[in-house]
Amino acid sequence: MSAPVPLYQAKAEFFRVLGHPVRIRVLELLQDGPRPVRELLADIAIEPSALSQQLAVLRRYGIVVSRREGPSVVYELAGGDIAELLRTARRILTELITGQNELLAELRGAEAAAQ
Repeated sequence: MSAPVPLYQAKAEFFRVLGHPVRIRVLELLQDGPRPVRELLADIAIEPSALSQQLAVLRRYGIVVSRREGPSVVYELAGGDIAELLRTARRILTELITGQNELLAELRGAEAAAQ
């Protein structure tokens, strides 16, 4: 029997799974609701095999689910928490960038005053 994985390690694995630009883009697109693979391909503009690999990772970890509708495979988020996580990440990034812009303005002001 294997030892249980510590929570911090499970979190790190979860964020590693999310840590790919194509996977993040897929999740962003799925925030608006289920999408067939053909639409995801059109919006992401990558090779079908590359998208298939990324969708398989997300599906394997239970982040997205898929179903067949006629000839199409449709993907959707497995739960609303992922959409909330993406919104939270956007807020955090906005705050970080805003802080960086304020620092940059302050540095430029100090540089201009020194001249």
